[in-house]
Parts: sequence; structure tokens; C-alpha cells
Amino acid sequence: MNIAILGYGSIAQDHARTILALRRAPTWTDLRLYGVAGPSEESAAEFGLKFGMSEASTDPGHLLADPEVDAVIICSPTDLHAGQTEQALNAGKHVLCEIPLATSLAETDRLTRLAEKVDRRLMVCHTQRYSPALIEARRMVQVGELHPHSIVSRYMFGRRENVNWRGRRRSWTDNLLWHHGCHAVDAALWLLGVADRGEAVETVSQIALPSGDLDIPMDLSLVLRTQRDQIATIAMSYHTHISIHDYLIIGEETTVLFADSRLRDNERLLVDAPPSEGLETPMARQDAEFFRAVREDREPAISGPSVRSTMAVLQAAQDGLDARIAALGPQARHPREP
Repeated sequence: MNIAILGYGSIAQDHARTILALRRAPTWTDLRLYGVAGPSEESAAEFGLKFGMSEASTDPGHLLADPEVDAVIICSPTDLHAGQTEQALNAGKHVLCEIPLATSLAETDRLTRLAEKVDRRLMVCHTQRYSPALIEARRMVQVGELHPHSIVSRYMFGRRENVNWRGRRRSWTDNLLWHHGCHAVDAALWLLGVADRGEAVETVSQIALPSGDLDIPMDLSLVLRTQRDQIATIAMSYHTHISIHDYLIIGEETTVLFADSRLRDNERLLVDAPPSEGLETPMARQDAEFFRAVREDREPAISGPSVRSTMAVLQAAQDGLDARIAALGPQARHPREP
């Protein structure tokens, strides 16, 4: 199976390393890192050389038109995901797309229909669903060991400069709602089982106006109510000086906390953090599921319909922000100092 990667940033390198790790297992010896495409000829060539790829291009269309390519992993900037996914599907390629699949519910639905029409596999990288700690928390909910009343989540880290979590300077601007908000909302709805049932979720959002050097919303809060009257509260910020990422699942029987990739209750550690490399990382399990779905000609675990409830929440929040900016005027900005 020949694999192309669109993008050559940090997450693209993680996928490439993951595929090389998978190749060491007898099950995946047919995986081949075939080519890469991105805007810089020098960076694409460097990435291709590093990971043993035979093709490196600045033209994604050229790579997607190559009949040797079987599957594509999209690791480009957020705003390019939907367009490149569409292009890859129309070229007859299977697609694993980094989160988010799109920046609107309408695009999500359109890409889901397209994947069905062209009979190609489309999977989205909601990698937190492959975290052992969150898998255990979800198992507890599913078997009735934990009946959640609510979830409280914080997803916060510094992004005051256009630099990613590894110190790599970016040429594009991140999106708090559609990128990291997609992670947090999806994990909460998946833990509660809403993602499986495809239920509508009542959404109340407060999103700060664009601010800072990035000129984007840097802080937001979402409050979600499920049809079972469960409440999920999600607070997010790119302003913080202390990075925090956790989910507190408050249940009838017990309360469990996911933090630092571990799961604990009020007495003990339930699940330790996964390894940082090898075949048991969340990304390795995720990518292996995509390749299995392609090989077995079946729907992957995290398909378009699987993430629709999450995308509907994000769309409702985006609509609220758009309405506020329309009322205040396009030049409205969050003050640098309160």
C-alpha cells in the first residue's frame, strides 16, 4: 500500500515515524511511504529524503494524480483539509485526514457523501479516541460502572506566537475552535456515547473576539447538554502560561480524572500513560485501523458520520461568533488589556 502525505510539519513527521514503526510488524510489511507534497520545494525534498520517499512535490495535485498512490494522509493546515480531502477522494485515493475534517458542518456532510459515492475509505484523526486512559473511561460508561452526570474539560496552552507545540514556527494560523475544540468536544461526546448515537446536542458558547498578534479568538467556553440531560463544560485558551489538558468525568458511582494521558479516580491510578513510540501509541493504533479498513474494504472506526455530532456543535458555536461579529462590526477586537 503506497502512502502519500500532504504536509511536512510536526504531525506529518509523527505519521511517517508511525508508519515506519508499523512496517516492522509482519502484518504491515506492505506499507510504503511513497511521496510528500507541500509548499516549499526544499522542505518537501528534505522530508522525502528523511523518510525514504521516492516522490517530493510542491503540487499536491501532481502527487494525487499518481496511479501508484493508494492512500493519502492529510497533514496540511486546517483550512486546506476539506479541499484536499475532496481532491484526494475524487482522485480515487483513500484518505486519513488530520483533525478537523473541515471547518463547517456542510463541508463535513459533503465529504461524507463523496466518500460513499466514490467508494473510498475516509477516516479522521480523532486520536484521543485511541488513548488507553480514555478508552477505559468509555468502557466504564458503556458497561454501566460509571453513569456520568457531567464532564468538565480544560484544554489550554500558550499560542501567543505562531509557533506549534514543538517550537516550530508556522506559516499559517491555528484555529482554537475547529482544531483543538474539535479534539475536546469529540472526546466529551464520545465518552458520553453521543457520537455513537448521532444525537443532537444543545450548545451554548462564549467565544472571545479575535485578539493578539494572531488576530484570532484566543479563549472560549462551550456548555453542552445531551438528550440524557448530561452537561459537558469545555474551557479553552491559547493565552495561558500553564498548559492544562484534562477531562473530569463526574458520575453517580465515582469520579474519574483524565490528565497527563493517565486515568485515576479518587483513590488510585487506573491507567498509566501509553508509550511514546512503537506499535502501542494512540497514533499507531489509529493509523493501523485506517489501513485495516482499506485492506478489508470497510468503514473505518472514525468516519464522517462518527464525527457529525461534534461538527454540529462546532458549527453552532461558529454561528454564534459570526453573529456577534456581524452585530459589532468586522473590526471588533478583544482588548489586549482587560
